[in-house]
Amino acid sequence: MRGRKPKPTALKLVQGNPGKRRIDGREPQPPRTRPTCPAHLSAPAKAEWKRLAGSLHEIGLLTQVDRSVLAAYCQAYGRWVEAERKLAETPPLLKTPAGYVQVSPWLTISNKQVELMTRLMAELGLTPSARSRLAIRIPTGPKPWEFD
Repeated sequence: MRGRKPKPTALKLVQGNPGKRRIDGREPQPPRTRPTCPAHLSAPAKAEWKRLAGSLHEIGLLTQVDRSVLAAYCQAYGRWVEAERKLAETPPLLKTPAGYVQVSPWLTISNKQVELMTRLMAELGLTPSARSRLAIRIPTGPKPWEFD
């Protein structure tokens, strides 16, 4: 598939549909139940889940079907934390038995996890640029306490 990824209807509504294109009402609407934290996540990943899940669910960006993408982000975060801890204990460059200098495997793991986290953060609206595209529309019209 070529071109831009289609934007979810909920996101178009939050942004105010700036392109004024027709909104497709046939898009599936997943149940808005808060997903549970997967048991297989590492301890740092579970801590990241607890830090993010409530806020994302509260603003309507996390539903039951989004559980796996948040779990993938949290697991990448947990692996990044572990790699950074190991990297703090070892030098970033290592000497092989043959005498060659190579980059620490922990540095490679850390860099890969940061790349993965960055991609998933954009999907979940966790970056400043992703949030800047969101705007809450305040309904116009009479306030509940005003009368016609």
